[in-house]
Amino acid sequence: MMEVILLKDVKGQGKKGEVIKVSNGYARNFLLPKGYAVMATEKGKKKISEQNAMMRKKMQTEEAMAKERAEKISSLKVELMVKAGENGKLFGSVTGKDIAEGLKAQHGIKVDKKKVVLPEPIKNTGEFKVEIKVYPEISAMLEVIIAQE
Repeated sequence: MMEVILLKDVKGQGKKGEVIKVSNGYARNFLLPKGYAVMATEKGKKKISEQNAMMRKKMQTEEAMAKERAEKISSLKVELMVKAGENGKLFGSVTGKDIAEGLKAQHGIKVDKKKVVLPEPIKNTGEFKVEIKVYPEISAMLEVIIAQE
């Protein structure tokens, strides 16, 4: 068995930056020649552990910022004016893109329209709670008010 440090994600073996043990033949014939891995030396292992520590710290910082952003978004309301019929049924519908644009226009917070979670477009006037994914596993609940023009 041989220890190698992965330079790229390898399906079934591990992710970039991991130190794994593989058979000598697999390392010599596949991983090393294709540039997917390098031999695991003490110096290389130390460098990888330092990089992983830096990545963890960066992820913690990003996660803390995402939580703050989620709290801020959860405390906001976005009001969208739309054309609707007498019974509150919209002419058309309100989509994630409309909500993202409303959040940017009314509060200056830019959110990708793909991060707005709508099971289906909103087709009636009223108040709705809409989930906005801020970071993996961190979401905010934005209050969206759909009012008739």
